[in-house]
Amino acid sequence: MPKKPAASAKHAEHSVKLSLRGATRLLGRHPWVYRSDVVGADDIPPGALVRVQDSRGKFLGTALYSSSSQIAIRMVSHGSVVDLPGLVAERIRAAIVYRKELVSNTDAYRIVFSEADFLPGLIVDRYNDVISLQILTQAMDAAPVREAVLQTLCDELRPAGIVERVEARIRELEQLPPRQSGLLWGEKSSTEYRMNGVGFYYDGLEGQKTGAFLDQRENYAAAVQYAHGEALDAFCYQGGFALHLAAKCSSVTGVDSSRPALEMAEKNATLNGRDLEWIEGNAFDLLREYAAASRRYDTIVLDPPAFAKTKRDLEKALRGYKELNLRAMKMLRTGGILVTCSCSFHVSAADFLKMVADAAQDAHKSLRVVENRGAAKDHPILLNVPETSYLQCLILNVSD
Repeated sequence: MPKKPAASAKHAEHSVKLSLRGATRLLGRHPWVYRSDVVGADDIPPGALVRVQDSRGKFLGTALYSSSSQIAIRMVSHGSVVDLPGLVAERIRAAIVYRKELVSNTDAYRIVFSEADFLPGLIVDRYNDVISLQILTQAMDAAPVREAVLQTLCDELRPAGIVERVEARIRELEQLPPRQSGLLWGEKSSTEYRMNGVGFYYDGLEGQKTGAFLDQRENYAAAVQYAHGEALDAFCYQGGFALHLAAKCSSVTGVDSSRPALEMAEKNATLNGRDLEWIEGNAFDLLREYAAASRRYDTIVLDPPAFAKTKRDLEKALRGYKELNLRAMKMLRTGGILVTCSCSFHVSAADFLKMVADAAQDAHKSLRVVENRGAAKDHPILLNVPETSYLQCLILNVSD
């Protein structure tokens, strides 16, 4: 077991003052303040716990400070914090309880979703008996906090292993020392897990994100309700949508540009006793070729990676989404189902709906919205933090 967290790393010993704009942002219950709105932050060490004040010295709460990020302040409490490791442990326990009321039919789900669970810079996912975590900020990387995270996860969940997934670029931006992804505790870094009755392999040290796209779990189940006939899953990754569709569809083809992802998809298909077709290739090119060749399907899933990683990418991203959706609509038979997704926060729900409507107009198709969905409930949306609402998933009935 990890050691119990040290009794130090206690109350905030430093203070920062904010501009009127920064203070107004906090009073609106958004936890972030950008560096340009911090007017007094001299000699504050990286990752410090700080008392936050407005320009007149009025106390606004306690925050985590970053010396390198443009998000200089991430609030953790609108009151005083005496013991940060203790607060982190308490909130992890609260996050676990929150999921017990919401998560069903799976042993893989997100346990901690950063700001949405009031733990900025911490992501924790569960895959059956293996826990995967990511630490994304200076404060969460401090040794006493790390120890509190590990101890609490061990005490509450009794996993066979806890792995850390490291994003080198984020550690570089946070000016944190380099680390390698690896096993932090226990002996197990890979396992099998189930979502909606479908089995998957998990390797904690391979793949994207923390392993799988758990935010789509409820959308997988929703798509199965309407899927039928011949199905195409573009950007299939390790087969999340494709393997769910196989329960209802006469044939399923999955497309992805990543050979390792497709190799894992095939292993997952074997695990479930399914025979699916996997194609390694660029989904844009394939959809263009198939549309030109008049290939037809009854169900098509579009679940591409984030096209708009910054606001500057928005216009280009919408053009890319529109091309994909237009091609897919042309390939669907009348009465076909289109499941189309965006995981780009900068593409709003309104932007996404308009893009799909424009694509339908150009494709000379009529669309009925069967379901308008977002991320699974274990990825909660914090109402005053729009950044926590990033996933769009439309299930559409397509007619000529």
